[in-house]
Amino acid sequence: MKYSKYLLIFFTASSFLVACGNDSTKAKSGPLPAGDDPRLVLPDGFSALRIIKDLGRARHIAVSANGDVFVKLDKLYNGKGIYRLHDSDGDGIADDITGFGDYKGTGIAIKNGYLYASSNSEVFRYTIDESSGRVDEGSKKRIITGLVDQGQHNSKSIALDNSGNIYVNVGAPSNMCQEQDRVKGSPGKDPCPLLETAGGIWQFRADGQDQSYKESVHYATGLRNVVGLDWNTSSNDLYVMQHGRDMLFQFYPELFDQQSGANNPAEEMFRIKKGDDCGWPYCYFDNEKKQKLLNPEYGGDRNKVGRCEDKNHSILQFPGHLAPNALLFYTGNQFPEKYQNGAFIAFHGSWNRSPEPQAGYFVVFVPFKDGMPSGDWEVFADGFAGPNINKAEYRPCGLAQGPDGSLYVSDDRNGSVWKITYKK
Repeated sequence: MKYSKYLLIFFTASSFLVACGNDSTKAKSGPLPAGDDPRLVLPDGFSALRIIKDLGRARHIAVSANGDVFVKLDKLYNGKGIYRLHDSDGDGIADDITGFGDYKGTGIAIKNGYLYASSNSEVFRYTIDESSGRVDEGSKKRIITGLVDQGQHNSKSIALDNSGNIYVNVGAPSNMCQEQDRVKGSPGKDPCPLLETAGGIWQFRADGQDQSYKESVHYATGLRNVVGLDWNTSSNDLYVMQHGRDMLFQFYPELFDQQSGANNPAEEMFRIKKGDDCGWPYCYFDNEKKQKLLNPEYGGDRNKVGRCEDKNHSILQFPGHLAPNALLFYTGNQFPEKYQNGAFIAFHGSWNRSPEPQAGYFVVFVPFKDGMPSGDWEVFADGFAGPNINKAEYRPCGLAQGPDGSLYVSDDRNGSVWKITYKK
């Protein structure tokens, strides 16, 4: 594992002044003053340009074949929840911004002539002309409805395979399925009733209409909350990033000291097969023990494995509480060969490592071979947090690949989107 240092490296980009109307908005671009952008640290040969800022809570993103960027917002901006960013003069900066969709949410994807976007309980589909980036708003079709939306872990992230299926995360509205949520000493419910409609991945038909749980396949269970997921076309499998539980040190100081509570449990990557059970809320991965163990709410003592032995085990683990919010397998040809078919992960950054320093707020890269990690993960893009990591300026949230092989990164604190490119 390699952590990059927060070097004060400044780059000049161009800015965007938002003056959004309800439908289409023009943005005026100009050079940003030195230091007005994050001090991004990138590998040699890579550079970044911020194509927009101040858009609001920009969650996941998608890019059409003509290079237009579509941003899903977690909070409506001028009454709209989706924004199309178009560069009309070729300078790389979004200067024609169109908003549509009157619902907030996280998930967005483009595939086979359709744009898919989610609210916190539904998924919609639109026809899109990818050669022009034009979306037919009148074609809006609700393909999924009635998903659990109870506030906590309510984002409905999505991924599509090559067989006409769409996969939706339904996060558990709970930390640990306790009798009293987030209350010290409250036992875990056994069995956990939340797993019937949440805490897992559900598969639907991408061309369906008004599908709910009864029309779905309960594809995987035992996943507390998955914000980042992607279909790997090389291995033909679904991969997901799980947000680990909270409160180990606060609830169990006899088992976890301050530092081990900050570093545990692991944030985990799973390779998912139909019917998998990944273990939440009964199990967690202990970074220090390097083992999947029974959670204390279910009788665990940092040594017991118990029922966790038979659960699906993660293929890669990261330090605790970094909050992986996007996963992308790179299939472009712009970046060097080492990046081919590897995984980029956007870590949103921690909030509950205190009193230890917070961590994350970066994009990492994981090399892959034959469907499995083939080397250590390394920080790819760093510096989003700025000089004070406990008061992060930007929080990476979404990832997308452009038609030219560029990598796009969104931020949901201030609504920025960056385009990362490589040149020999």
